[in-house]
Amino acid sequence: MTDKNLYILGLNSAYHESSACLVGNGEMVAAVEEERFSRIKHAKRARINNPDELPAKAVDFCLKEARITIEDVDYVAYSLNPAKRLKNMEIPDTVVEGDWGSIQGEQLFYNSLMKIPEKMREMTDTVQFYWVDHHVAHAASAFFVSPFDRSAILSIDGIGETTTTWLGVGEGNTMEVIRELQYPNSLGFLWEKMTKFLGFTEYDAAKIMGLAAYGNPDNYYSTFLKFVTINEGFTIDNDVMKFRMEDYSELEELFGKKREKGEPITERHKDIAAALQKVNEEIVLNLANYLYEKTGSENICIAGGVGLNCVTNGMLEERGPFKQMYIQPAAHDAGTAVGAAYYVWCSLLNRRRTYVMDTPFTGPHYSDREIKAVLDRSGLFHTYVENIEEKAASLIAAGKVVAWFQGKMEIGPRALGNRSILADPRNPQMRAILNEKIKHREWFRPFAPSVLEERAKDWFESNPPSLSARFMLFAFKAKESKKEMIPAVVHVDGTSRIQTVSKEFNQKYYRLLREFEKVTGVPLVLNTSFNSREPIVCSPQDAVNTFTRNNMDYLVMNNFLVSRKKKG
Repeated sequence: MTDKNLYILGLNSAYHESSACLVGNGEMVAAVEEERFSRIKHAKRARINNPDELPAKAVDFCLKEARITIEDVDYVAYSLNPAKRLKNMEIPDTVVEGDWGSIQGEQLFYNSLMKIPEKMREMTDTVQFYWVDHHVAHAASAFFVSPFDRSAILSIDGIGETTTTWLGVGEGNTMEVIRELQYPNSLGFLWEKMTKFLGFTEYDAAKIMGLAAYGNPDNYYSTFLKFVTINEGFTIDNDVMKFRMEDYSELEELFGKKREKGEPITERHKDIAAALQKVNEEIVLNLANYLYEKTGSENICIAGGVGLNCVTNGMLEERGPFKQMYIQPAAHDAGTAVGAAYYVWCSLLNRRRTYVMDTPFTGPHYSDREIKAVLDRSGLFHTYVENIEEKAASLIAAGKVVAWFQGKMEIGPRALGNRSILADPRNPQMRAILNEKIKHREWFRPFAPSVLEERAKDWFESNPPSLSARFMLFAFKAKESKKEMIPAVVHVDGTSRIQTVSKEFNQKYYRLLREFEKVTGVPLVLNTSFNSREPIVCSPQDAVNTFTRNNMDYLVMNNFLVSRKKKG
């Protein structure tokens, strides 16, 4: 075996956010989420009988991007350890028989997982297969692709095998665990259960984060402390939470009646959300302080679904002990495919680290020819515009909503300038317009700005970390002198979940922002994901479908400007 043909395929499909990552000679060839191809949000539901439902379309794309077949892959790494997951049967818990945590349910989950190596052997009998502990995969997805040679590492999500929170340190090609917190002490599950208590789904934690800004945390903070203990770590009383049951009786004793879907959102709901956010921030800050004391590192890498909480990340940047933070754009379970692959490369094979994940653009891209073919079939009026950035900027400045489709697709839950909907941040009505008429979502949901990296410090209070701020992972206060100029992207608490854009990061998007600044004096635009109650669009056909179903004014794909009127 030679370095020039060493390929590692990382897979995630244990719970949800199914994904694949292909690494060749230590460099990332591709990393994609299955939902982008299947058009099914999260790819699949997290069930005990479907972890072997592999991300086939994502794998196929990765192989095609490398121009290889599955027989050319040397190692496959999957981001869960079945044997360790079986230990859930031994944890005293209130469960639904045949479901998570029960003997029958966990055995079924284990049996389904064990089908995966068999499926791989059916494709190729030469590949070496590895199980990678879930939180080790999370940690690897943060540290091994970070710019740091040494760093503290924090991974927080719902659950992997039995671990919910992983604290460690990375140096060079190795990671060492310092401490692990076990189920039922799960910050991720606390978010999921409280999100459902507030009338949403377990996937809607981001909605609760947005709602929290409208509430007063002090009204219910002490209530949370009746069953959540915050110290160097945290513990949660599962007699109250009943994580594996759809039982909210204890929570209703503490917080009042559970909100059902469609019921009005009251001040009580806002205050509960605010208190949950405060609990989250205190726990994460305490964990960070603990890690700083144990490691002495000035750097921290963060992964896990909780790592997507941009308000907490902004707080940690401002109040935490670390000088530098790194969070990659797919910090949730999709990123574990990246981590599993790089764990094999760095830890098991002890190969040199050369790759830094400084871009989220790891998915499909489409040529002018492919785009034009789709547009011709659509019947939509379209023209090729040489200086499309200038034209798009002028349309946005004139109040138009522009769908922006360029280059390689982003990985992760946030559109970062290649599959985006763009609008004028100066328009105080724009948030309502987008929420009601285009995104079809709740009134309280905020929108984020993409800002020229070199101008961010002029418009926002904190000087954002140069790399992870490009991934829209930090919320910072807008400057008092500026926030009234950009009301569409400043939340009710005065913060914005900013994305910084540099010329090297995304040249075309950077030029659009520069052109918008020339016209308006404002070096930022409103950026939200190009979708509407569906996965972010991936292909030109997806883009046309979503554009025609919704109320955007224009669609830009590469240099093609598409309007809503039909040809002829």
